[in-house]
Amino acid sequence: MDRLVNTVRPYAWGSTTAIPELLGVAPTGEPQAELWLGAHPGAPSHVDRGAGPVALSDVVAADPEGELGPDAVRRFGPRLPFLMKVLAAADPLSLQVHPNPAQARAGHAEEEARGIPVDAPHRNYKDAHHKPELICALTPFEGLCGFRTPDATAELLAALEVDPLKPYVDLLHAHPEEAALREVLTAVLRADRAAMADTVHQAAAAAERLAGHSGPHRGAYAAYASLARHFPGDPGVIAAMLLNHVVLQPGEALYLDAGVPHAYIKGVGVEIMASSDNVLRCGLTPKHVDVPELLRVVRFEAGAPGVLRPEADADGTEEYVTPAGEFALSRHALAPDAAPRPLAGTGGPQILLCTAGTAVLRAPDGGELTLVRGQSAYVRAGERVELGGDGIVFRAAVGRAA
Repeated sequence: MDRLVNTVRPYAWGSTTAIPELLGVAPTGEPQAELWLGAHPGAPSHVDRGAGPVALSDVVAADPEGELGPDAVRRFGPRLPFLMKVLAAADPLSLQVHPNPAQARAGHAEEEARGIPVDAPHRNYKDAHHKPELICALTPFEGLCGFRTPDATAELLAALEVDPLKPYVDLLHAHPEEAALREVLTAVLRADRAAMADTVHQAAAAAERLAGHSGPHRGAYAAYASLARHFPGDPGVIAAMLLNHVVLQPGEALYLDAGVPHAYIKGVGVEIMASSDNVLRCGLTPKHVDVPELLRVVRFEAGAPGVLRPEADADGTEEYVTPAGEFALSRHALAPDAAPRPLAGTGGPQILLCTAGTAVLRAPDGGELTLVRGQSAYVRAGERVELGGDGIVFRAAVGRAA
């Protein structure tokens, strides 16, 4: 068992208070957006095994099978396949999608062959991996996820009574689902920027007005008006109007698979993902938007956002079930009068994050590690550990093979 020392990423959209409060430190006054727990080369966690702090990525590289287990190395190579985060959004993140494995491999190979630097602002594929992800709310958490049905979106747009949006309403009514969504998103992203800026202004004013009325889309209108205040004139505001608006309550989660457009608006959550940086942006950002590649990757399928609620086993462990192979997330509510529970898993490495109270990790040899709120630990493959205490712990592990 290793106590982790983790890095906070100070992106502009981050909360100034949520992560400092979790860690029990004074705010700096600057945004603190993400706490990274893992071995991603962008901001690896550090451990100390007696010779001073060393990056977890270096620990894994020195002994992949010993740290990750032979099965994880066989499936994902000599790298920790997941990255865990605490995400604290005070302002909206970009509207985005992630590629599937084949798209990631092909896109990365093509950009490598063209000699595009990995840190170039117009680079789409920084690695050859896909990036499924799961966000689990610690506070009420607001976001956008997946396409709303065309008829429901046509109703939402028509109620705005904005003339430039009427052709989109007609398209949504006139075509089958996939074609309708594709045509409208394509038209929005390829429209003249000046004309679209005026449309966004009109739509935002109407959304602000309708957010004050009762109706099924009241929360969505308020969200779109907020997006327009943060990103005035951005076509992504209209693109966002095609998506389901969702508010997670603490303990609820969203799973984002390849090709599903999404954006996080505000809130604090535990996030876990395949360890990748591959993002294709649709809007709500000053960063590069590659419209042709985006349209190739997006899955034009409508449906409800699919809020996940954990499945509890006999000892109260709550598992968030997803199809992802790289990761699995579980939540452990610990009671002081309960016997310590063995951390059963798939034999691979684990990361444990205490988000409330106190957790105690015990090894068979008598070794013990106590975690208080905001602290975390790394458990290497095959290490037998029992978990007890009085608090809440989130556990990240390698997912089961299909």
